[in-house]
Amino acid sequence: MEYRYGLTPRSRWMIVIAGGLLMGLSLGVRHTQGLFMQPVVGSHGWTLEAFGFALALQNLVWGAAQPFTGMIADRYGSARVLFVGMAAYALGLLLMADAATPLGFALSNGVLIGIALSGTAFGTVYGALSRIFEPAWRSWALAVAGAVGGLGQFCLVPAVQAMLGRMDWTLTAAALCVLILVCAPLAVLLRDRRTGTAWAGPRQSIPDALREAFRHRGFWLLNMGFFACGFQLAFIATHLPAYLMDHGLSLAQAGTALALIALANVFGTYTCSRIGGVWRIKRVLAVIYAARVAGMLVFLWLPVSAPSTYAFAVLMGFLWLGTAPLTNELVLRIFGVRYIATLFGLVFFGHQVGGFFGVWLGAIAYDATRSYDLLWLGSIAVGIVAALLHWLIDDAPLAAPWGAP
Repeated sequence: MEYRYGLTPRSRWMIVIAGGLLMGLSLGVRHTQGLFMQPVVGSHGWTLEAFGFALALQNLVWGAAQPFTGMIADRYGSARVLFVGMAAYALGLLLMADAATPLGFALSNGVLIGIALSGTAFGTVYGALSRIFEPAWRSWALAVAGAVGGLGQFCLVPAVQAMLGRMDWTLTAAALCVLILVCAPLAVLLRDRRTGTAWAGPRQSIPDALREAFRHRGFWLLNMGFFACGFQLAFIATHLPAYLMDHGLSLAQAGTALALIALANVFGTYTCSRIGGVWRIKRVLAVIYAARVAGMLVFLWLPVSAPSTYAFAVLMGFLWLGTAPLTNELVLRIFGVRYIATLFGLVFFGHQVGGFFGVWLGAIAYDATRSYDLLWLGSIAVGIVAALLHWLIDDAPLAAPWGAP
């Protein structure tokens, strides 16, 4: 059998597993930030808002850096960006553990790790896979990498929870630093500066690609819709443990809820990615946001208990990160593959602006009212708007998408 891009079955699996492991480690460490909240705040005597601001800043910096990281990856290849990003992530964890003030914590966990995430998460990994794999294999590659990444997140939650129960949080952060450094060399497998049909067609500069995208209404609707995703996920990942403990659940049960989110995300991301290769993506995204809203309404209506929390975690986990490969694929289908990392990075900025407000406003609202009710209502409202916006997107490919295979 001929492989048009020069990939054997073994190399296909090696590439997607490497991409999934790097993404899973990067997002998994971020997913456990809610478990660090109480130990960090308690050991330093800081306010919850100080911790929340650092994570909110992390989301905002991640989003602001993503378009520029995407431009570098589009020009010089994703492997270099991934390796440098993993090194920066490890340094950020080390400096976070040594931070003695809220400012130091914000600069390390907020700014440096935020920049590192822009080089190690969705934008870079999915961009690399979109270029490495031909269209017939692309949805499979994104699906498997997303599933592997979700499995990595699932494994990290109980591991970090166990470490926090047995050692100081600073030692736990140092252990995660070492793990990231050990896995960083896997980035070499995602070399995506390939020749051939993936780069066929007329040449286009980045400014031309940006002007083309900025004139497209669907590009802005994707930005606004992705805001809701970031708002919801950042709020839940960061503040769900505190919300549950306020309602009588234990830290172990809160950790189990985060682990269930990560486990269900394995199956959800794979399913959503595969569906994106068959069904109309904008409608799948609209259904995902509507389903999240329905899940939150039922969760808030029922009394908080371990069974209701676990059921909510499984539902939200199934719908957790499936939006990322679908949004990446929708951008690619409209604009082509040549500058996919740059354009997805710009759309992802909307996601991270939402994440900034989801984390920060959650902390502010809780400090002011001792309740998360306002943020739950906000998450429901933005989810309804996102479902409507995605339904309105004009998803027809451009007449001659630059860099299309």
